[in-house]
This record gives sequence, C-alpha cells and structure tokens, in this order.
Amino acid sequence: MKRSLSLLFVAMSTTRVIAQAPAPEVTLTRLQCGTNAAPTDVGLRFSDVYAFKGLMVQLTFSCYLIKHGDDYMIWDSGNSLTAGATAPKSTLTQLLSELKVTPAQVKFVGISHYHGDHVGQANQFPSATLLIGKGDWDALNDPKSAAASSAQFFTPWMTGGAKVEPLPGDKDVFGDGSVMVLNTPGHTPGHHSLLVKLKTMGNVLITGDLSHFHENYDINGVPTFNTDRAATLASLDRFKQLAKNFKATVIIQHDQRDVSKLPAFPASAK
Repeated sequence: MKRSLSLLFVAMSTTRVIAQAPAPEVTLTRLQCGTNAAPTDVGLRFSDVYAFKGLMVQLTFSCYLIKHGDDYMIWDSGNSLTAGATAPKSTLTQLLSELKVTPAQVKFVGISHYHGDHVGQANQFPSATLLIGKGDWDALNDPKSAAASSAQFFTPWMTGGAKVEPLPGDKDVFGDGSVMVLNTPGHTPGHHSLLVKLKTMGNVLITGDLSHFHENYDINGVPTFNTDRAATLASLDRFKQLAKNFKATVIIQHDQRDVSKLPAFPASAK
C-alpha cells in the first residue's frame, strides 16, 4: 500500500512539472531575400480575367526565420546569387549571422513552392530537413517538368544525402501547433502556406504565392501561370477561413505593403 501511494505521489508530481513547463518562445523575423525590381504591371500575367489593366504594384522578395525555443526554421530561401538584378544584396547565411544563428542550427527549411525566387538559397542549409509539398517534390524529380530548372537548388536532398519530407497535406512542424505548414495547392501542385502562432502579436498567416498582392487576394484572382485554377480558388477559400477563425494577421509575401506588418530586421515579432 505504501509503495502504491509513493508511486502515485511521484506520478502526480511529474504531471505537475509537465503542466507547469513553459511553452517554447516562438518568434518570427522577416529577411530580405532579393533586390526589388521596379513596380510590376500586374495586369499582364497575374490575372487570368485581366482584372488589373495598368495597375503597378511594388513586389518584394521575403523569407522568414522562425525561432521555436532552441530550434530554427527557414521559410523560403529567396533568390539565388545568380538571379541578376533581383539577386539578394546579402545572403541568407549573412543575414542569419547578424542574428547569431548558424546554418547548422537551422533544423527545418520550409518551401512554399518550387519557383526560383523562393528556393534559390536552399542549398545553404544541407543539414536541415526539407519540408516541401509532395506535388512540388514530385515535379522537381521529373526532368520533363517545368520545375526541373529549380532542381539545382535542392542538391543535398535530391542526391539522398539530406532528409526531406514531401508533404501531402499539413505539417505541425514542432508538434505543438505553434508553426503549421498548410496545404494550399494551385499556384503549383504542392504549394503550401504558413501559420505561426505568436504570444504577443497573435496568429500570423503567410501566403507564399497563394496570392501576390492585395488586390488579387481581395477578389480571389488567379495568375495565368498557376497550375490549377480550381485548386487555387479552393485554397484561397480555405486560407481566408483560417484567417477568420484564427483572427490572424495576413502577410502577402510578395507585397511590399505588408513588409511593415512585422518589425524591421533584425527585430522579431513575438
């Protein structure tokens, strides 16, 4: 009887310790991952119903660093150094060094989709686990696919030397619901968006290229170069429902007008 009571006391004490353990700190930092071009005429390719004749929008190239306790995740890796006029002025690793983070500390590299302006520096993190939509991973491994030109940026994972998780759906990255990679196909077959839950700022939803600018997001516009129109519209509907249910701040990743929604580098949202 005494032994049973002792075991019960230990179990109850352990439960209290687990319950009182503080949640890992989660922060979100925006990184400039390319050099902005001149404002873009978004009526040319970004609406398949030609809704924006002559509308000029300043697009930008954003990547993000998510800190979860002692672990780090990169969301998208921006343009490569060979991208010409839109190449970044500072590499991702240089930006991370200003935050006292090394490439070896990055546990995950999450990729919204395979387009070159989102994957150009992925190779800088060969020890990280790659999180990418299964549809995009399959396309990268198909030499006949339009995605094949981006395969060069995934050498550590495509040669089998690094770990990759092709995602058929959502992914709870750290297992506690604080960072979710969300399945939002249509722009590409395996396109994903990102949800980050912050203690102070609240919930943040980052589009990837589900939408490129405010006006298209508002009317559920579909670019001419998306791979699946119906899937895009379904993903936009899901994303907007998530934004409503989570009361989330929506960041349209390419829209310069949304840069100020997060603190300026090197500060982080918490």
